[in-house]
Amino acid sequence: MFVIRREPHNPLLSPQRERPWESIATFNPSVVRTKDGVHLFYRALGNPDALGAHPALSTVGMAFAEDGVHFHSRQQVIVPQESWDTFGCEDPRVTFFEGRWYCFYTALGGWPFGPDNIKVAVAVGDAPDAFTERHLITPFNAKAATLFPERIHGEIVLLLTVHTDWTAEHPRPTIALARAKRIEDFFNPEYWHQWHDHLADHALPELRRVDGDHVEVGASPLKTATGWLLIYSYIQEYYNERNRIFSIEAALLDAKDPQKLISRTESILVPQEIYEEYGLVPHIVFPTSATLRSSTSLGTSDQMLEIWYGAADTVCAKASMKLADLLRALDPERPARTFIRATQNPILTAKGEGFESRDVFNAAAIDLDGSVYILYRAMDALNTSTIGLAISRDGITIDERLPEPIYVPRESFEMKRGTPTGNSGCEDPRIVRIGDTLYMTYTAYDGVRAPSGAISSIRVDDFLARRFDRWSTPFLLTPENVDDKDLALLPEKIDGNYLLYHRINNQICADLLPDLISGKRASRCIEIMTPRRGMWDGAKVGVAAPPIRVGDNWLMIYHGVSRHSKYRLGAALLDPSGTVVLARTADPIFEPLEKYEQEGEVANVVFSCGTVVRPSTPLGTGGDTLFLYYGAADKVIGVATASLAHIVEALT
Repeated sequence: MFVIRREPHNPLLSPQRERPWESIATFNPSVVRTKDGVHLFYRALGNPDALGAHPALSTVGMAFAEDGVHFHSRQQVIVPQESWDTFGCEDPRVTFFEGRWYCFYTALGGWPFGPDNIKVAVAVGDAPDAFTERHLITPFNAKAATLFPERIHGEIVLLLTVHTDWTAEHPRPTIALARAKRIEDFFNPEYWHQWHDHLADHALPELRRVDGDHVEVGASPLKTATGWLLIYSYIQEYYNERNRIFSIEAALLDAKDPQKLISRTESILVPQEIYEEYGLVPHIVFPTSATLRSSTSLGTSDQMLEIWYGAADTVCAKASMKLADLLRALDPERPARTFIRATQNPILTAKGEGFESRDVFNAAAIDLDGSVYILYRAMDALNTSTIGLAISRDGITIDERLPEPIYVPRESFEMKRGTPTGNSGCEDPRIVRIGDTLYMTYTAYDGVRAPSGAISSIRVDDFLARRFDRWSTPFLLTPENVDDKDLALLPEKIDGNYLLYHRINNQICADLLPDLISGKRASRCIEIMTPRRGMWDGAKVGVAAPPIRVGDNWLMIYHGVSRHSKYRLGAALLDPSGTVVLARTADPIFEPLEKYEQEGEVANVVFSCGTVVRPSTPLGTGGDTLFLYYGAADKVIGVATASLAHIVEALT
């Protein structure tokens, strides 16, 4: 798992009206770190020529910052001067290679812009502000060329995107490698004609997941202990302007043969901030550089990966993450991600002909008197849901399973009103202890009206004595006629109030309630978390288990649903009030991998309603262990464990 944090000073570079050459936009930065500081090269868009027929002109600017944040000394370093870049020099990728500065850029040689006049060129110099020679690189349509920072097997390696702009002959882009013994070979048109004739032999494995998506080289690859790290642009539904989603992804390439793909992420950064959503071209994050720095501010020697990107084709921005966390997520030997599944999984399956004869899933959990009490949704042959109970001393092995449900539908809002075999009942419980009382929130459904959130309570001593007839009369906590599910209470009061999480439509909301008595309902949506369109949780998010206190803050495990309807789990760190997200994982921490998670009533689902923290470590995770109880494919129940310290460390 890893967390991406945007630079608090974003945007780092914005257009300035007093400089006509960069008065419209300053974006798509390329960064080179030296001992003195950070050189940032960027695409500068100036005012259009009032007498000309073509649009605003792009040139390459450069700024400098000793601290990598506060940039100054802005100047133009590359302007159009050749027939093949007369109409603009865009999107620089700069590498300091074997004593010289190489700036590869997109050269615009005609108007209107099209595949025939968009190519790659390079400017070369002995200083970052003195490029003294220039060469056209590709005689064909290409963009985003960048040098590997060192030779591989004695060869200079260039990475580029070929045929980025649609033609009938070449309708889709190709990311490929070019190799040469001498840099001058790349300046030779004949080299490229021969190379292009065998383009498929030079291509990286296909990175596009579906044919309608688009990819483009982002940053110069970074050498790591496990391979070459490539940050690149991934554009979902590129050929549908209304649904197009710009995002950033990462791939790990083999250290000895970077044409081999070891692993890759899904989209890890999408437009969310105002400077990414609004600008010259809205809703864009476009990566053009990546650098490493020591995380001295954290008091460790860990390296931070910095991703530099253009936002809304208007400004320059930066985001950072722990390199080790990203590389761990890219390790193909760690497919289980953060959690380790119990070898006994599934620990609970349907049985008998009664209340749990069809499915058992989506379990709450609470640790009482040294045992874990697992309250699970049980479904019978008529699709009526009740709450069953299983007990485990070690958190994994089921020592006892009660033969009858401990909670059944009692009120009109949860009694079956639809078809005799339609879904109804008490679904997806979450349970917390506040004082001497256990509060259980759940989804109440009668099969006709919209699902609602309900609550019931019982004293701890009555629960342990199995006096389940003493559950309080349930009542609804959510508004009438609103699809509102995934209720969970914060396990502590906040300023004397109960904090209730609930999901309205596709986002996590909260409300403060002065008490939990009949008639009190949530009446507002304090926005806690929304889907990140284009990411693994881009369609819907909801609370999984009730949050866990970690120091002064709260750890929330939540479920996210992708546009392909896959249910996975993520983690977020909330502030002491439980209402402000301090950090949120960019990747899922748990996902359906096993057959029992991928096949069932609903395919590809892991859905948790309960966690328990225990000091024991039966699966060898170390430190305090977080036990995660989850429904798999809406059919069975599994358990997985993780190091709580590892999760919290990644989030902080």
